Amino acid sequence: QVQLVESGGGLVQAGGSLRLSCAASGRISSSLTMGWYRQAPGKQRERVASITSIGSTNYADSVKGRFAISRDNAKNTVYLQMNSLKPEDTAVYYCNTAPIVTTAWGQGTQVTVSS
Repeated sequence: QVQLVESGGGLVQAGGSLRLSCAASGRISSSLTMGWYRQAPGKQRERVASITSIGSTNYADSVKGRFAISRDNAKNTVYLQMNSLKPEDTAVYYCNTAPIVTTAWGQGTQVTVSS
C-alpha cells in the first residue's frame, strides 16, 4: 500500500510563492498520471493540476499561469510550484492519481495566503 505524504505548505502573503512536495512511501509507477488537489473550508475538493508519465501537464483555469506541476520519478516525488499566490488559494493541498483517485488520501499540507 502506497502512502502519500504532502509537505511544503505554510503561511505566505499574497503574491508570494511556495513549493509543495508529495512523497510516496512506495514507488509510484512512472506510467501513472499524478495530480494535486485542494480543499478550502466549506468547499468541495478540486483538482488543480496533473502531470502524465511523459510530462504533459494540465491545470485548472483558476491556477493556470501561476502554478507548475512537476515530477521526479527517481525520487518518487511530485511537486507543485505555486507563484503569485492569492488569498483564494488558501486550502489544504493533497496529491493523488488523476483524473481518477486510486490511492488513499494523505494528511495534506495547509497553504494559507494572507491579503
